[in-house]
Amino acid sequence: MPPRLFESLRLDELELDNRILIAPMCQYSASAGEAGDWHMMHLGHLAMSGAGLLTLEATAVSPEGRITDVDLGLYNDACERALARVLGAVREYAPIPVCIQLAHAGRKGSSEAPWAGGAQVPPDSPHGWRTEAPSALPHSEGEVVPHALDLEDLARIRDDFVATAIRAVRLGIEAFELHGAHGYLLHQFLSPLANQRTDAYGGSLANRMRFPLEVFEAVREVVPPGDPVWMRVSATDWVEDGWDIEDTVALAAALKERGAPAIHVSTGGVSPKQAIKLGPGYQVPYAARIKAETGLATIAVGLITEAAQAEAILAEGRADAISLARVMLYDPRWPWHAAAELGAQVRAPKQYWRCQPRALKDLFEDSSFGQR
Repeated sequence: MPPRLFESLRLDELELDNRILIAPMCQYSASAGEAGDWHMMHLGHLAMSGAGLLTLEATAVSPEGRITDVDLGLYNDACERALARVLGAVREYAPIPVCIQLAHAGRKGSSEAPWAGGAQVPPDSPHGWRTEAPSALPHSEGEVVPHALDLEDLARIRDDFVATAIRAVRLGIEAFELHGAHGYLLHQFLSPLANQRTDAYGGSLANRMRFPLEVFEAVREVVPPGDPVWMRVSATDWVEDGWDIEDTVALAAALKERGAPAIHVSTGGVSPKQAIKLGPGYQVPYAARIKAETGLATIAVGLITEAAQAEAILAEGRADAISLARVMLYDPRWPWHAAAELGAQVRAPKQYWRCQPRALKDLFEDSSFGQR
């Protein structure tokens, strides 16, 4: 039997070679939402990693849904053509399944890139816009108050998620993740720190979950049967009286009822008052509790950096898959090294087969060791 980390994983009808998932990581390198050569190089690099699934960075469903004006988008024909070009080149050499994270930044939009400070860009700037949110509450003190969404706005945004999902289906993308974490729009609806509405979309837990669940149902409706759709969530706001793990368990159960095969469990992001308790695998207990209480497959993420650590999380039944982000940027061959350490195999391009250490001549699947 292979190590748990290298066992296959089935999400609806999608079969993954292993349980290593590349998490979505914003690159802030698009032009008018369009993917470019940076994305081809970046994604191509990660696609050769041997991971079971490659998730595209947060992909905006509208121009207003971007975090920055250099975010990736899939909201018009130009964006679709650009991403088709990138994915076509990547898939020619690395046939890894691809997941898209459908996203709307809400009140955290119109921002500078992180390396430019990340501050809000005023709406009257050439690179800024008026943000929109469940309630007229800015993310941070001193920021421009966002537009409070009315019912017509909610229908528009739901339709934007659907239209972007349809474009992704045309591009042959195999899996779909809704971004309901890190303080972005769907998370803003969930958290009482950001949602102070008095209509059917605010107040009670059921009301605060209503719009994210409506978006999930609408996207699930247009995605082909068998292609998995799930949500990434923040299991806690790390702020008193905010969204918490009990709420997340309820949301996970509701998503499971609506056909989600999994849930991607992160934390935080909705408030600058958050007090996060960092440590190796610090978010794994949330994934473990959701899995135990709902039976939904969980994807664990957050300071999981070592192969033995990842294997233990899965072997002990605390999660069903491991999502890696920054460690994959630092070491894009992490799955190769994990397979070598744990005694497993990974897929690798035939052009790289000859790099196998002689002591690990069976590391790569379907390869013959040696060279002329």
